Order: sequence, then structure tokens, then C-alpha cells
Amino acid sequence: MTYDELKDKALTLPFAPGVYIMRDKTDKVIYVGKAKKLKNRVSQYFQDTASHTPKTRLMVSKIDHFDVIVAASEFEALVLECSLIKRYMPKYNILLKDDKGYPYLRLDMREQYPKITLVSKIAHDGAEYFGPYGSRGVTNSAIEAIGITLKLPGCSKEFPRDVGKGRPCLNYHMNRCAGWCQASRSQIEYRERMEQARQLLQGNYKAVAEQIRTQMLDAAEELKFELAASLRDRLNAVEALGQRQLVTAGSLADTDVVGYGQTGTKACFAVLHFSGGNLLDKDYEVFPVPDDKAEAVSSLLKQFYLSRGIAPKRVLLPFEIEDGDLFSQLLEQQTGRGPKLHVPQRGDSAHLVDLANKNALEEAERLTDKEEKAMGALLQLGKMLAMDPPKRIESYDISNISGTDIVASMVVFENGKPKKSEYKRFQLQDMAGQDDYASMHQILTRRFTHYKAGDKGFTETPDLLLIDGGITHANVAIQALQALGLSFPVFGMVKDNRHRTRALVTADGGEIGIDGNQSVFALVGNIQEETHRFAITYHRQLRSRRLKYSELDSIEHIGTKRKQELLKKYKSIAAIREAPLYDLERLLPRDAAMAVYKHFHPTKEEEST
Repeated sequence: MTYDELKDKALTLPFAPGVYIMRDKTDKVIYVGKAKKLKNRVSQYFQDTASHTPKTRLMVSKIDHFDVIVAASEFEALVLECSLIKRYMPKYNILLKDDKGYPYLRLDMREQYPKITLVSKIAHDGAEYFGPYGSRGVTNSAIEAIGITLKLPGCSKEFPRDVGKGRPCLNYHMNRCAGWCQASRSQIEYRERMEQARQLLQGNYKAVAEQIRTQMLDAAEELKFELAASLRDRLNAVEALGQRQLVTAGSLADTDVVGYGQTGTKACFAVLHFSGGNLLDKDYEVFPVPDDKAEAVSSLLKQFYLSRGIAPKRVLLPFEIEDGDLFSQLLEQQTGRGPKLHVPQRGDSAHLVDLANKNALEEAERLTDKEEKAMGALLQLGKMLAMDPPKRIESYDISNISGTDIVASMVVFENGKPKKSEYKRFQLQDMAGQDDYASMHQILTRRFTHYKAGDKGFTETPDLLLIDGGITHANVAIQALQALGLSFPVFGMVKDNRHRTRALVTADGGEIGIDGNQSVFALVGNIQEETHRFAITYHRQLRSRRLKYSELDSIEHIGTKRKQELLKKYKSIAAIREAPLYDLERLLPRDAAMAVYKHFHPTKEEEST
């Protein structure tokens, strides 16, 4: 279908909830979305595409045709959207890389000899399920840790079938098992241990420890020192296990805290799992920076919990998401628990969200390389200046001391990195004194005159000009360009009291603050510092060269000290040439003043010799 045909079809859709399915020319599903009103939502894709983000524009350009499914309610549309995303895994939806689910631990206390087993999913069979855990290895480690702590059987024997048959296995002799296969061991005591294991899986380490401590003290009072010593060892093992925590990620968490963080190019969705105030585990997903962070978090949140088939009592969010109440209903329908979604504004809960956001940002930064950071800063800078990300930035600065040796620098940054082979430096011509505005006008005129002439080294065009200075400097730059019939984006760099660029200013006085965006602030600050460094270095070179040798060196009675005194007062050779004799005599001895004056005002006879 053509673009106009897609637009016309969208305008015929009903004002009803439903799901839309975008397909490319090969009939592959590239995007699935949900809408409260299909006509309004779908038609937005085919109107005013200039307002779309680059990712959305690219997705729309790939659409060949689309289908819609009208739903009976918004809730039904949400269920259908989640199902279709999981089925098609569309390219332009934000997806979890791994949503296959994680293993659980199963414990059924109704059995005569309960045992902890590893299972792939929850079955509604009346047993208790703990998890999900991060991997099968982590899950087996949890079983082993509890088994060793409470000295539960870890062999292949079946109970009660194998009780009293044969001798205890090696685990008993290694003190890793209490020998439950022996006829002398009590089934009641076994179940008590399994109840303690259940409490450990629930995270109740303190309750189990207190129970064992009480038994230990009772045994000591009854002078059962061997039993008391055994209970002491078990108490130490439980306390050590409590400090390690069993790494789980779901059913034990009474609170999940969702965080979001992004760099210029990467974003991260993170979930911290808490139980009884203890942090148990963290899950996260890193992906390209989305067009809409709330939509991205909403989408990942649905995939995260629906793929695991379990939910906590409460989920704290960094910001409001669409359809939060409907999503909670869906989780309750599918997992038996509908968590309360909450965006805290203050207190401990808000601090937990801050912690989750910090974790998300750190993961995004860790997986963002230097080049991506630079490109991300350019992307953000382009958005702030309402332009495409500037590939080539040219920056200009003037340097002088009291009007002497006036120079200018042109520094080039390409893709966020300095391109030193393109740097240029200018020595100002025909400048009687210090005039930064006239100096800026001159160097820009010279630079772009070379450009128009096609001179080597000046043929590249900038995407952005940054001028060291404020509104007037920006205006001067624009005037110089207009005189040559050229137009490029121009902004002045406005500094704070620490000489750092805090804002960019337009020629009409509009300020765009950049100090609130760390990546842009760092990029522009780097450009400003590099431009100033290059200018001041050139100025010092010229000044040093002038002080080492000048026309004054050939004058009798003028040494290094008197030369410096002359230049300090008069600033330039041209000013010394115009100085009257009586003024020179105020600074120098009479014979030295006369020598300087005669050098610049020779008689006709002296000129002819």
C-alpha cells in the first residue's frame, strides 16, 4: 500500500479499543501496539511525520500494510497485545532478550517426607513454589546450601521406602547429612527440619535462627552438651546463610522496585527484588534509547512478569505508566496475585526507586562505549537546538593581551571528537587595537571566503558554529556569513562564574541551558576549552617570537629590557613609530630615545645610505 492508502485506511478505523499489527512488504510483523481508540492512535503514524522521532520515522517507512483486531475492552486489548508481542517478537517493539522464564523450587509439606525439588514452572497442585531463580545453577546452589545448613538428605534414596535399609552414605560420614535413612531417626524431626527449610526459602532466617538458639539453650540446661554443640553448629550455619541470602527473583519478593536510566545511546530497565527489607537480587535489560521511556518501561514490565508467571505484592515505579491498573488485573488473572503499582514521591520508597534508577544508569553507562557516548551527546545537543545531530562543529575564539598579537583559533570536532588536522589559526590584520567583535567578523569572513573560493583546507561545511561569547558575538558571526551569502546555525557560548559554558545563546537572545544535561555540558565544555587552549597557545608563540626578535633589536642603546619596556607601554611597533621624541624621553634615557626616534624618522641623507 502507498503512504496515502495507509493514511486513508487508518482514518476508516473505529473509535474502539484494540490492537494494530504493522507489517512490511514481506508480510513480516514489525510492530504490535494497543490503542484505546484505534482510529486516533493508528492515524497518528501517517500524519505530520516530521514530529516523529527517527526510530518511528524509520518504522513507518517500512510499513507496507497493517491489520487491526477490535477488542471488547481495553483489558482484552492489553491481553491480546502481550500475546501477539510474545508470538511475533516484532523488530520495532522493545523486547526482553530472554523471556523464557526461570526455574523454581517446589516443596509440598503434605507429603510424608517432603523434599525440595527443582521445576521449570509452577503447577497449581497445592504445593509451594519459590523463585524464580536466575538460572538452574543458582537454583541447585540454593538447594545445596539449605541441605548442608540443615543436614538434609542429598542422595538418591527415597523416603520412607529406604528408611532402615543399608548403611548411611558418604554424606553422613562427611557430616553433610544427619542420616535420615537410619531407622533411629524420627520422621517428626525430619519434618521440623523441612519446616525450617521452608522458612529459609521464605527469607525468615532470623526466625529459624531464634528457634535453633532456643533448642540449643534448652539442651545445654539439660546437660545434653553433644546435642547443644550440634545445634550451635547448625545455628552458625543458618546465620551464615542468612548473611549470604538466597538469590531469588520473584515469589519471595514482597516488593519489586523498577528503575530506569539512560545515556545518550543506551537505556536500562532494572528490577530490584526485596523481601522483608532485604535486597535479594537484581534483573536488568539494556536496550537502545527509546522514543518514549514510559512506554518502554510499560512494555518491558508486562513481558518481565508475564514470562515469569509470578508477581510480588507491590511494584514501585520511577514514573506513571499507561494501563497500570489493567496490567495489575492481568497479572492477578494469570498469576493469582495482582501487585499494587505505585510511584512514590517521598520517604523510604522514593529512596528505593532512586537506588533502582542508579543501578539502571550504571548498567547503561557500563555498556556504553566512548564513541556511543559522544554520538549520544550529539543526539541530545541536536534535540536541544532543534536540529539534526551536528556531525561537524566549528568553534572560534579570540586571544590577545591588552590588544597586542591579536589571534583567533578555529577548532573542529567531528562526531564529537577533535579533528586536529582541520584546526586553523589566524593572525588578525590591520587591527589598530583590541576589538573582539571586529576580530570575529574578520576571521569568519576570511575562513568562509576561502571556502567559497574552494581553497584547500577550507572546503568542508560546518553543521554548527559555536562562538566564544554572547549575543553580540553570535550576531557578528551571522552578519559575516550573510555578507557572503551563507547561512549556518550559529550559537554563542555563555559562561558561568567558573568559566564553563552554562548555556548556548541565539542571535536574538534566546538561551538554551546545557548544564542540566551532563553529556552535552561535557561535550560543549570540552569544545570551549580546546578552542581557548589552541588560541592562547598561538598567541603565546607569537608573543614569545616578537619578544625574542623585533625591529627594535637593530637600534643602538636598546637591549632586551628597554625593548620590553617600549612594547609594554606602546603595545606595537606601529605605535612606537608614531611616538614623539619627548614622549620617548619620558621612558628612556635621552641617547636611547633619540636612537629610537631617528630609527623610525631618518633624515634624507640617512635614507639614501
